Amino acid sequence: MAMRVVVGLSGGVDSAVAAWLLARAGHEVVGIFMKNWEDDDDSEYCSSNADFVDAAAAADVIGIELEHVNFAAAYKDRVFAEFLREYRAGRTPNPDVLCNAEIKFKAFLDHALRLGAEKIATGHYARVRERGGRFELLRGVDAAKDQSYFLHRLTQAQLARVLFPLGELTKTQVRRLAAEIGLPNAQKKDSTGICFIGERPFRAFLERYLGSASGPIVDEQGREVGRHVGLSFYTIGQRQGLGIGGVRAGGGAHAPWYVAAKDLTHNTLHVVQGHAHPWLLAAALDADEPSWIAGTPPAPGVYGAKTRYRQADAECTLSERGDGFTLAFATPQWAVTPGQSAVLYDGESCLGGGVIARAVTPALPAVLPRPAARGTRR
Repeated sequence: MAMRVVVGLSGGVDSAVAAWLLARAGHEVVGIFMKNWEDDDDSEYCSSNADFVDAAAAADVIGIELEHVNFAAAYKDRVFAEFLREYRAGRTPNPDVLCNAEIKFKAFLDHALRLGAEKIATGHYARVRERGGRFELLRGVDAAKDQSYFLHRLTQAQLARVLFPLGELTKTQVRRLAAEIGLPNAQKKDSTGICFIGERPFRAFLERYLGSASGPIVDEQGREVGRHVGLSFYTIGQRQGLGIGGVRAGGGAHAPWYVAAKDLTHNTLHVVQGHAHPWLLAAALDADEPSWIAGTPPAPGVYGAKTRYRQADAECTLSERGDGFTLAFATPQWAVTPGQSAVLYDGESCLGGGVIARAVTPALPAVLPRPAARGTRR
């Protein structure tokens, strides 16, 4: 049944093919290019002007209208401010998750509805299934590109209005279609930078907003093995950029160093040697700010979970915990990171998730402080 569908055109190949598929199916398609970042917009790292040109060229080939809409104020207030708050508190946030919930499927959806849209669509690799008036978020068919992890905060009201035309396709098929259609961005590389901010030297970018304060890097025996440039610039499990690659622990072998904990009170970075070090292995986690696709929590029990995007599902047992939940893993999980999302799955269905507040790592000394308590997100 033909509908008026507003598509978010980013300038990339995925959203362009999504728009073409909808137009070919007979829908009235309108493209929206979202401008969500204005600081240093003319720099080599923020490519919104070039992306808009690409989006306009794709819209011309597809034969649809394209509107340029500025959501920069909403992005800065709802996403970027929270992004900075989390880094200041010693956590590592996932801006893509919050950007989807607050901008792409809230501010953008509201704007599309004002334009008379019946549905919105994006180029995400995910699927929506309706059963008895309820909506499920399913993984994309292409396991290597599935983006349900980043969409786990979507609500029933949002899913009722969303189409994911690429959910049944693989990336290879999308590239092939783009070439056959003659899209000018058919070979454009995928963006891997911060959501809407672009691909840039991350440490230098963060330092502009957070500042920096050097401090000691300490091994598991309390010995200083180097100096860090500011705790905000490091994350649990980080190996690169520590500047201590040639240092041996107690005269031992040259094994790689990894970040195991951050002590904001004493401005100290704790590191260990070896990928399998027990300080890096979490038996469980506590998560806050739960968001469930069904609108209610799943029943306590055994599920699969991801604590980071590029990860196979880990078997875990879900239990309620005050305003959040706890996941106990069948096998200890590596570098579970406060601020990241813990997302639950039941087979192909994404159930929702929450923000990791604490990793339960039995081997980590209790004297090492955990990240600061989470505040209430606006």
